[in-house]
Amino acid sequence: MLNILRRRAQSTVIQAVVIVIAIVFIFWGVGTNLNGNRNAVATVNGEEIPIQEYQRAYDRAVETYRQQLGGRIPPGFFESIDLKGQVIGSLIRAELFRQGAEEMGFAVSPAAVRRQVEKMEVFHQDGAFDLDRYREVLRQNRLTPASFEGGVRRDLTGEGVVQAIGAFALVPEQELDGWLGFYGEEIVLSVLAVESTEYEDKVQVKEDELAAWYAKHDKEYATKPAIRLKYYLFPFADSAAVQVDDKELQARYEQEKEKFRQPEERHARHILLKVAQDAPADQVAAKEKLAREILARAEKGEDFVALAKQYSEGPSRDQGGDLGFFPRGRMVPAFDAAVFSMKPGEIRGPVRSRFGLHVIKLEEVRPARVRPLSEVREQLQREIVRERGRAAAFKAASAAYEGIMRAGSLDQYGSRSGQAPKSTEYFTRNSPPDGVPRDAKFLDSAFSLGKGELSSLVELDDGYAILFVDDIRPPEIPDLETVRDRVVRDFRRDKAVALAEEAATEKLAAAREAGVLSGKGLITSPPIRRLEPRAREVAPQVVRDAFALGPKQIFPDKPVQVGNTFYLYQVRQRRRSDTALDKEQKEQLREQLLQAERNRLVNDWLSAVRSRAEIWTNATLLK
Repeated sequence: MLNILRRRAQSTVIQAVVIVIAIVFIFWGVGTNLNGNRNAVATVNGEEIPIQEYQRAYDRAVETYRQQLGGRIPPGFFESIDLKGQVIGSLIRAELFRQGAEEMGFAVSPAAVRRQVEKMEVFHQDGAFDLDRYREVLRQNRLTPASFEGGVRRDLTGEGVVQAIGAFALVPEQELDGWLGFYGEEIVLSVLAVESTEYEDKVQVKEDELAAWYAKHDKEYATKPAIRLKYYLFPFADSAAVQVDDKELQARYEQEKEKFRQPEERHARHILLKVAQDAPADQVAAKEKLAREILARAEKGEDFVALAKQYSEGPSRDQGGDLGFFPRGRMVPAFDAAVFSMKPGEIRGPVRSRFGLHVIKLEEVRPARVRPLSEVREQLQREIVRERGRAAAFKAASAAYEGIMRAGSLDQYGSRSGQAPKSTEYFTRNSPPDGVPRDAKFLDSAFSLGKGELSSLVELDDGYAILFVDDIRPPEIPDLETVRDRVVRDFRRDKAVALAEEAATEKLAAAREAGVLSGKGLITSPPIRRLEPRAREVAPQVVRDAFALGPKQIFPDKPVQVGNTFYLYQVRQRRRSDTALDKEQKEQLREQLLQAERNRLVNDWLSAVRSRAEIWTNATLLK
């Protein structure tokens, strides 16, 4: 209802509607019961899931998708993925987890919740938990301690149940050996690509076929929707008009000093001799010998920079192995541990990492420190100026918005205030006219409104805006002649794909009959391991398809389509790799199998809990 009021602010009867609603709320109250579950989105064995909890979870999911999609949500996207159903499903599963944990006698104590909260760095001040910061962070996120700690308790409960059930997971050595053999398999492929572009010139364009094709695809050629807009802009206040004195800067610095803390950093050089993790022992020994020779020469006083330029196989070779300054944790663990245990001027090696063998020289140590006010003065001043400019713009935009609501329309507000809104002719989202902000948030808001709708305050990168869509020109489908050149080009491409698929299918049949794949452009891959199925010469989809074949099958059932290209292949060799999995790879595989077994046990347990549960969802609230 609030959205309707906001968007239909042009109506001259808005004030009367607001008064009527206010009277209804006063005399009838809010949140009256709906079959006893007005404020519940679902119940699990009689336990309610509040609508507020559902709304928070839904908003978090929307924001996650918004970030993943770069801020632009396609129309109807959430409906197509049934986001509401996903969210309510996850809440029901969480409640089933909680109830199942109670049946098991698993409980999380208030002390355990407190310890978990106190570990969270977001609530720390000067390296320790700060109660005032805790309350402030929750307030900023519109959470109460009770609701937040309830979420922490549910998380701990879920983790505890998963650990308790997962403890029963086992991977017998015989099963591990079987998987080792499976992942140790490698294949050699012959691959032939059939490109659709080779068939575009063979497509005959007949008028009746072109017209029929366009009738099926005409919506793809529709013009973009265009809008005619009225709007107000409220830029952040001019920085020249904002004065910040030294006292305020000092106070702000003391308040935010922690963010200017810099950890200890170390400046090191290294000489890298590359060694693969699964390299043969004799190759490792040869590289170790060379590394020790280099180390001895450096320790005797030879120029480390010159040695690095001569022997290093790493990307920093041309810089004499210089890695610059870096904090603890930036480098791979073995290298990091060595550097942060050395003294300036010390040379050490060889140190083994996943990249190979390192000979390291520590040049300099830069101690941890807090940057002084003199270094960060300009940064703090810019932040304060921007905050004040933002506040001034927000105040002006809010006052204007209230004035528009009272006046009933942008035009009436403009007449009364003497500040007419800016207006545009029709434009599409991708071609805003000069003067219209090209800010994505401005355009997203403008093109999300319907005709006659008013936006709320829209925060831009450099100000605020209020938008009103005066008119919308819907998309139009042009006649064939208007877009003929484009249609002919796309028609050829489309039909060429079909011709390429037909040709690839015929080539595959001929290869099966002859027992061998041949043809112009045929390539043969190097051995490709199932554990590491990447090969520059072969598309990943082809490799996956080949490993999915039966042990006696050498040709695919059909060509593998990747974009507009069709691939044929033949398995030339299928064998156990000569290179055995190393210890680390075996342990990774063992952990993956254990995790899969843990997941199976937990899912089976949760299915059993669900099968005994009585679950009700409020369909009315989810429409």
